[in-house]
Amino acid sequence: MKTEFILNHNRESWNRKVENKNQWTIPVSSKEISEARSGRLKLLLTPWKTVPEKWFPKIQNLNVLCLASAGGQQAPLLTAAGANVTVFDISEKQLEQDLRIAKKEHLSLKAIQGGMTDLSLFSDSQFDLIFHPVSNCFIPDILPVWKECSRILKPGGILLAGFANPVIYLLDESEPNDSVQPVLKNKITYSDVDSLSPEQKEKYAKAGISYEFGHTLEDQIGGQINSGFAITGFYEDKHHMKKNPLYDKIFTFIATKSINHKNN
Repeated sequence: MKTEFILNHNRESWNRKVENKNQWTIPVSSKEISEARSGRLKLLLTPWKTVPEKWFPKIQNLNVLCLASAGGQQAPLLTAAGANVTVFDISEKQLEQDLRIAKKEHLSLKAIQGGMTDLSLFSDSQFDLIFHPVSNCFIPDILPVWKECSRILKPGGILLAGFANPVIYLLDESEPNDSVQPVLKNKITYSDVDSLSPEQKEKYAKAGISYEFGHTLEDQIGGQINSGFAITGFYEDKHHMKKNPLYDKIFTFIATKSINHKNN
């Protein structure tokens, strides 16, 4: 299955998530914007834990890319804190959430539609900071993303990334039905596209479920290092859902802070 088809499927899926008010499509409140303007910046790379304050440089006037990060959450808060923000996302309805709250709160941010698999529109060393919450589970190959992040970040620039621990993909969750108990079935690397039957794919399309991919930690962490990043921060987090029995047994998400040393 071609990458373009996968991206279009997931774009439509996230557009539907906006209509269904998925939690990652709900814009932040005016209170949160006010707190960000006062320097109290609370952002999520993973479902629950906020990013440590010490992970951020001085935000004022930083050129920031919110990568695959639309939904009216991270980009408006970083803008309110004083950054020059570009939010880049494949879902036009998610981007509309950012623009809607920006208009409401008198914030100036740039919203661009596109997939994280193609960052060619951005210049070398264009950004000081990339904020990339859990989203690379929606593409088949993440290694080019890390390389492109290194290219478009300035030397010494910071990449803040969240991603899934691939262990969550070991269990079969292909039936969009909470009453079905997942069973141990899959191997890593994992691909919905390769693992689902035609009937299951049809169910995904009808239910607006995104295709996901389970990437190895070698690609997630080693991929950053091999692209010129030095990892200087790390934490784990739990899932926000209850269905998968692993979620209460192990941390299922990871966040990293990485410094771009490729061009130093």
